[in-house]
Amino acid sequence: MNTIDTQLGYGALTNGKSAVESARISSEKGRFEALLGEMKESSGIGSGISSSQVVEAGRVNGDWTSGFSGTFTSEADKKSLPRGAAANQANQHGKQQTIDRTSKLYEKSLELENYLVKQMLSEMRKTVMKTNEDDNAKKIYEDMLYDEYATMMTKNAGFGLADQMYLQLSNGGANDNA
Repeated sequence: MNTIDTQLGYGALTNGKSAVESARISSEKGRFEALLGEMKESSGIGSGISSSQVVEAGRVNGDWTSGFSGTFTSEADKKSLPRGAAANQANQHGKQQTIDRTSKLYEKSLELENYLVKQMLSEMRKTVMKTNEDDNAKKIYEDMLYDEYATMMTKNAGFGLADQMYLQLSNGGANDNA
């Protein structure tokens, strides 16, 4: 220890700033721990419940996108006719094919169609001239916005890609050899 610390004390050198800073950090830490405690109590996290039980299967905690779970719930959705491109091929062998839009297989087909639409939109977005490319927050927001655009287009545009995938996978490719 040098002589300045023993004669004046550490607080005298920093004018008490370190003690004030330490008190502020301690106060913030206490408020943060109290907030975490409230969150654990209200959500059930930390009480023997895993995160897979807190969120729906296949989704990540904090996932902000709207997704396709629960999009189709009516009785009519269980036996609906194909749309879009799939409508042209659904009856090519004379047999009326229907789609169960409430099934997990159809939900996963929609997710794949959504991915393809998102890729298409991303490529289209690259052709737009931009003036201020340095703003990372803007890039993140635009990416999230285009994710939602892709989801809405998949749900409402009726491309028929998900319908085609569903028909192909649910029949096990039976129409390929016919």
